[in-house]
Amino acid sequence: MTKYIFITGGVVSSLGKGIAAASLGLILKSRGLKVVNQKFDPYLNIDPGTMNPYQHGEVFVTDDGAETDLDLGHYERFTDESLSQSSNTTAGRVYLSILNKEREGGFHGGTVQVIPNVTDEIRRRMLLSAQETGANVIITEIGGTVGDIESLPFIEAIRQIKYEVGVENCAYIHLTLLPYMKKAQELKSKPTQHSVKELQGLGIQPDIIMLRSEVPIDAATREKLALFCNVETDSIIQNLNAKSIYEVPLMMEKEGLGKAVCKALSIEDTPTHLEDWAQMVDRLYHPAKSVTIALVGKYVELRDAYLSVVESLLHGGIFSNAEVNIDWIDAETLCDEKTAAERLGQADGIIVPGGFGDRGIEGMIRAAQYARTHNVPYFGICLGMQIQVIEFARHVLGLKDANSTEMNKDTPAPVIDLMPDQNGVILGGTLRLGKYECALKAGSTAAAAYKAETIWERHRHRYEFNNAYRAQFEHSTLRLTGVNPERNLIEIVEQEGHPWMVGVQFHPEFKSRPNRPQPLFREFIKVAAAYAESAGTAAAGKGGASDSAERYRKGGTK
Repeated sequence: MTKYIFITGGVVSSLGKGIAAASLGLILKSRGLKVVNQKFDPYLNIDPGTMNPYQHGEVFVTDDGAETDLDLGHYERFTDESLSQSSNTTAGRVYLSILNKEREGGFHGGTVQVIPNVTDEIRRRMLLSAQETGANVIITEIGGTVGDIESLPFIEAIRQIKYEVGVENCAYIHLTLLPYMKKAQELKSKPTQHSVKELQGLGIQPDIIMLRSEVPIDAATREKLALFCNVETDSIIQNLNAKSIYEVPLMMEKEGLGKAVCKALSIEDTPTHLEDWAQMVDRLYHPAKSVTIALVGKYVELRDAYLSVVESLLHGGIFSNAEVNIDWIDAETLCDEKTAAERLGQADGIIVPGGFGDRGIEGMIRAAQYARTHNVPYFGICLGMQIQVIEFARHVLGLKDANSTEMNKDTPAPVIDLMPDQNGVILGGTLRLGKYECALKAGSTAAAAYKAETIWERHRHRYEFNNAYRAQFEHSTLRLTGVNPERNLIEIVEQEGHPWMVGVQFHPEFKSRPNRPQPLFREFIKVAAAYAESAGTAAAGKGGASDSAERYRKGGTK
């Protein structure tokens, strides 16, 4: 029988339920269990795909094309399990399904109500992952905070599930904040007590209480909370701030989270196998060198908008034993070539990630031009690849007004354009989404990184390289090295004669793991670290770089 764990939050939002759920997934998987994570969000959007990044952060895309909450990225990175459409459900999706069924006569003229109709649909979706995957344990994070009006149907649904699957197959974890009053030098347990009381009033008794705290929790506070919240003392788990999110599973296992969950679900508490993870964290904490990456984007005020990109850069750093320092640059501030040179001059690598709309585009083009003309390693992702194409078309091919029709629908040189079947479609869910095949050109930088002839990567975009200009590019130094064979679409471009300048139409960041970095991110950081080392050699050489460093900076070393 599949076991079900439900994680709720209390007191305040943004406590890290997603990291807790991902960490628990890794802890249980390390015991030999097949684990699947999922998230249920109470907002009325069908999915986060149409939401402004400033509202919701990154949209994480699965292999099968689901546009999901960013927490699914944490789930995949921690458990190394590919998730799917069923892994993220919103209230909007639930209500849409019910209303469509009602319009089709599916309720046979009956009254449609929150209970039982809405809660039945939520429960059906919560149990779906077990049917699809055959997992031993399903971990479900409930978005929002206990007490939110919009969360009530979800709380009622998880209350009902316990009696559907059996009390021995269901456990509840409640994550709350334990504030520390510095003046009084005292931890305050009352907010947690009230949050648990609210949850109990809705019919749910938590089996485990997880406490976010800035300071260690003393025995007296544990005993007090165990008494007033009706749980055992060893089910009070502290969740202290960590230097890195990747240390959290190790801290949680040491705290006894895995043991408490196994006890609550009558699972044999077998030994864990987290040695490789611990070694990865140790490498993260003890880098031998450092590298500075300029991230040129349009949503830099909210760094969660580029969450998977940042984590993937970090993964590349772990592999190369390098500390990755990110210089966050608002593309709009690169208002001219002089400013761009000043702002990018200290970068060992430049990355331009995905985005939508025309704001900041000219600054991104200046960043790509600087990288190309100064031989700085460059990585363009989705929009970043399109920027690389536009910059090259303007400044090398002589198409001075080259652009994307997304930015200028009347451009005389639309080197980036809509696919023919994308004209006039509605916004939500109509991008090119999910996993697509890409054939790699032999001898290319990408083929060397992947060590493969064909790859599959995840996409989220609408505009493409315009094949009407393909011949001009094929006779230039911007090599077209990756093609989707199904639709003959350009997926990868590489600058010939440059140390490392690669643009990809897909989103490689969605498949990177801390202990197995995505190949392009791995190589990008490796080359950027070599660039940093050559820069240091040049600076230390009393007026002259070594021959190898000079060749590298001029593009002579691959």
